Amino acid sequence: MNQSPRPIKNVLIVGGGIGGQSVAIALKKAGYEPEIVEVHPEFNVYGVGIIQQANALRALDAIGVADEAIRLGYPYGRVKLCIATGQQIGEAGTPPIGRFPSHNGISRRILHDVLFAEAQKAGVNYRMGLSVERLNNQPNGVDVTFTDGSMGSYDILIAADGINSKIRSMVFGEYKPNYVGLSVWRYAFPRPKTLDTGYIFFGKQSKIGVIPMTAESCYIFVNSAEGENPYIPEDQLVDKLKSYMRAFPVPLVQELIEQVTDPKLVNYRPLETLKLPAPWYKNRVIVIGDAAHATIPQLGSGAALAIEDAVVLADELQKTETVEQAFANFMERRFQRCQMVVEASETLGQWEVLEYSGQSLPEGANMGALMGKTTMALTGEI
Repeated sequence: MNQSPRPIKNVLIVGGGIGGQSVAIALKKAGYEPEIVEVHPEFNVYGVGIIQQANALRALDAIGVADEAIRLGYPYGRVKLCIATGQQIGEAGTPPIGRFPSHNGISRRILHDVLFAEAQKAGVNYRMGLSVERLNNQPNGVDVTFTDGSMGSYDILIAADGINSKIRSMVFGEYKPNYVGLSVWRYAFPRPKTLDTGYIFFGKQSKIGVIPMTAESCYIFVNSAEGENPYIPEDQLVDKLKSYMRAFPVPLVQELIEQVTDPKLVNYRPLETLKLPAPWYKNRVIVIGDAAHATIPQLGSGAALAIEDAVVLADELQKTETVEQAFANFMERRFQRCQMVVEASETLGQWEVLEYSGQSLPEGANMGALMGKTTMALTGEI
């Protein structure tokens, strides 16, 4: 990236996850001085696996880490879609983009470590165990008081602090996430030798995916409808996950069931979406990633959108004369694309809730067609 001609220099990034680290790397390489504050005192990332589609790899390449992510993950082709007994009914995923494959499987921890290593190499400053207590967001800068009592002044504040963003609430007021009636379960395993690509099996009351994560590991995800109260006690997680897996009589799933033993390794969460209305900025504060457009994993694009946000925001800040115009151009490039993914994912989720409860889908509903149309659109330029 070219060195920034802008007088803007100091940038505060709130949140050290995928989006926050990506934008820090992009800005540091462009000549800015980004600083990350992360509320957790240390990084302890689990989260099992991430499906990186080709557009995510393209965005990672813009900040210089795609090759390392592919080296440490596992590239594979389109995902095979099957009925519960294993018969294939279709395929899904973005087509390859240039030299990037349709998918790269990777653990969330490995991706986080790749980003952290690149940020450290670039010289990004991290402040751990810290968040923002108060901020004064003015047209020409942001004054911040941190939770440890320290203070700072910044040219720009980027909120990358997730679906329950504290900064979003401070600047825009309360926007509550929308529970979609579904939950996702994830668990990691040694990779079966027969696993050649990603698989998704569709059942009557759930679906299950088996996804490569590295050359030696994989993970499963189960998508289920847990009703209005999706809370499940920890001591019930293993048995309930195994019961969902037993509904899929294919060797690829059945051979994994007895390996599910530790409830603390069951990554379970109810699924929520959030759509912050445009614009995602006010004065010198801008919101990106899940803090602006949290989606559900029906299209596997949440992390990809956050990385794309980072690349586009850094690009616009470099080439635009004012921060206000850069933010406006960012919105022009990102709003419709992100809304498309969130809304298509919500629609797929609504259809799945109907199916799992034995109800008929709306006339003309076609999951494969909607998935294909949306993933194809993601191959377009960001």
